Amino acid sequence: MTYGGDLSPEQCWDMLSGGAILVDVRTRAEWAFIGLPKLDGEMKPIVTLEWQVFPNMAVNHGFDETLKNKLDQMGADEQTNICFLCRSGVRSLAAAKAMTAMGYPNTYNITGGFEGDLNGNRHRGTSNGWKAAGLPWQQT
Repeated sequence: MTYGGDLSPEQCWDMLSGGAILVDVRTRAEWAFIGLPKLDGEMKPIVTLEWQVFPNMAVNHGFDETLKNKLDQMGADEQTNICFLCRSGVRSLAAAKAMTAMGYPNTYNITGGFEGDLNGNRHRGTSNGWKAAGLPWQQT
């Protein structure tokens, strides 16, 4: 496997309670207008780092080195469990694979992402993902 695997939002929450790190790879615009997961005080802080840079959505070619530096600053090592989150689970999968290639084997993609898939009315946040699971989040 090219990364640690897929987790449901609830499985990720359990890992975060045990010391894992959450990396939100959405864009600055998404963090500002849609919101962020809200972790409890015992969990490590969220790392926010764009996988694709808004507004042109070009891949952030410095992502892996920048994230490695942030993880080092947090005291994480190559064995730390890292959960990746995006809107629906596509960018986070790419980020998990990239960090596995950098030597972090315990990388996980959160299925459904923060907002999840579109429902029958073409709205997100109700079918699957972090918000639909009822996990804590906040508008920024």
